[in-house]
Parts: sequence; structure tokens; C-alpha cells
Amino acid sequence: MARLESEIAEQRASETLATTDRQTTIVTVGELLVEFVSHEKDCALERIVDYSGPYPSGAPAIFLDQAARMGASTSMVGCVGDDGFGRALLGRLREDGVGIDAIQVAPNLTTGTAFVTYHKDGSRDFIFHLQSTAAEHVVFSPEAMPAGDLVLHVSASSLGPPALRAAILDAVEAVLDRGGRICCDPNARPELMRDDEGKKALEMIVAKSFCLMPSTSDLGFLFPGETEEAAIEHLLSGPAEIVAIKRGSDGASVVRNGERHDVPGHRVDEVDPTGAGDCFCGTLIALLMQGGPLLEALRLANAAGALAVTRRGPMEGNSSPDELTRFIESGTAPGGEQPT
Repeated sequence: MARLESEIAEQRASETLATTDRQTTIVTVGELLVEFVSHEKDCALERIVDYSGPYPSGAPAIFLDQAARMGASTSMVGCVGDDGFGRALLGRLREDGVGIDAIQVAPNLTTGTAFVTYHKDGSRDFIFHLQSTAAEHVVFSPEAMPAGDLVLHVSASSLGPPALRAAILDAVEAVLDRGGRICCDPNARPELMRDDEGKKALEMIVAKSFCLMPSTSDLGFLFPGETEEAAIEHLLSGPAEIVAIKRGSDGASVVRNGERHDVPGHRVDEVDPTGAGDCFCGTLIALLMQGGPLLEALRLANAAGALAVTRRGPMEGNSSPDELTRFIESGTAPGGEQPT
């Protein structure tokens, strides 16, 4: 009986989303950059080693690219330079179906860049070149927003630079004024959030979001010393209707209106973990905004995060619904070896 009631509640929630959000456009505002990835671990970005790139990157762009590949209507607000890096970014986003009409091209600025290397313990070092580049030259205009219902996704990694933070906060107010909704990945990278203003902006956005998608480490950042269950209760005590917890290789969980689902992780060979959380979030929100059931959205989002780490480059592991379904059914990454 309890199972039947749960299935009925799931069906009703899905019908509501499908009815109200069919034409919803998912919007992001933030940095667009290209990334160069070291092929050698533990080089600490201080030794001469081989790098690959330029890979299209930027947390909001990775998220939105994945959402578009999952069939969602999307619109990106950002800025690139009039150079090869900028053209690489625009070309990838356009190819994957991302709405790029609100992306500006700054003729006198260069496209933002980042360099990353990994360590054998799984940690990573970044050097970002965003200041005085097109990546921070983002001006939000409400008139640039598409018609219809809107969901604005905010990645906390974009809240560090003051110019980006101001544009995002303007977008939050504009979307809410239009009756839209906010979702947030509290992805607070220390490299990009070094001042109290960034933390205050994150707290404000969290308090206005209908969907929150933190990792377990984000919970520790937001609620130091609290248990995971207590942190989830804190998040659900506000306007948040959905809280999804990213656990990396240990899987993921989602909670909504007393309904909870947990899924295990996938065994894959990790090549490049950057962007995995963005893929998870992009998949989850895209499917929910298209009326997908909560458990199915979680299963595919969890698979998307796992697939993302199997390719070098933060956007190279983005995936389609068919690829995710085959991966879940077979346990094998496309073009890869059987996980061990």
C-alpha cells in the first residue's frame, strides 16, 4: 500500500511538472573559458609536462551544455573574446543545442582560460586567468531573457569574481520578478571564492532556490559540524522543494516532500573529474523540467556524473539520454573498457 501511494505521488508530481514546465527555459549566467589539462599527475603546475586543450569549460557552460543534450530549452548569458578560444566555445555550445543569443563577444578582450593538474590522491590544482578577460565582462540584461517560464541555475563557483557575482544577482532578481525559479549548485571552489561577499551571495541564493544540489563537501561548507541529515533538514526548511546530494563515486540521493531515493555509484576508470557535478546537475534539472519522474532523473544524473569523469576535458564527457541508458544497462562507458 505504501509503495502504491508513493507511485501515485510520483506520477502526480511528474504530471504537474509536465503541465507547468513544458516550455521552461533553463538559463545560466557566468564564466565562459577554455581549459588546459595536464597529462601528468603531481606536476603541481610548476613543471614542464604535456597538456591538452583548449577544452570548452566554465561550470555554468558545462551544466547548460549537458541540459541541452538532455533535450531542455536553454539560454547562456556570458562573454567570450573575439579569438580562437571564444570561437571554440561558441562552436561547441551551438553544436550541442545551447541557446547562445545572449552570449556577447568582446573584440578587445581575450577569452578566459584555466590550467588544471591532478594529484594521485584525487585532489587538483587550478590556475584561473579570468580577471580582465571576457569571462568577467558579463552584463546581464532582462531584455535578453527568452519568453516563457524560466529557471535560472547558479553555480557558486561563479560567485567569486565581483563582476560575475553582480551579473548573477541581477539575474536572480529579474527571474524571480518574472515568476521564475532558481536552482543552485553550492559548488564553492576556494580558488574562486575568497571573500565574504561571495559567501553572502551564496547564502542568499540558497535561501531563494527551489532545488539545491550540493555535494557532501558543500554541506560541510554550508553547515560546518552538522550531520548530513541535519544539513538536509536545514535546506528543506526554506523554500527548497528538492535537495539532491552528490556523493561522487558513492552515488547520489534526492529528497522531495518526504520522498527519498538513493542510488549507488558506478565503477568507472576516472580520467578527469572536472565537470562531473555540473553534468549531474544539468541532467537532473533538464529531466525534471521536462516532466521526468524524480527517481529516473536521479538515476540518469548519477550516470551522467560517472560518465563525465571517463574523458579528458570538462565538457568532453557530456552525454545524451541514449548514451546514459546504454551505460546504465551495460555498465560500460561508450568507447571505454569494462570498469574494474
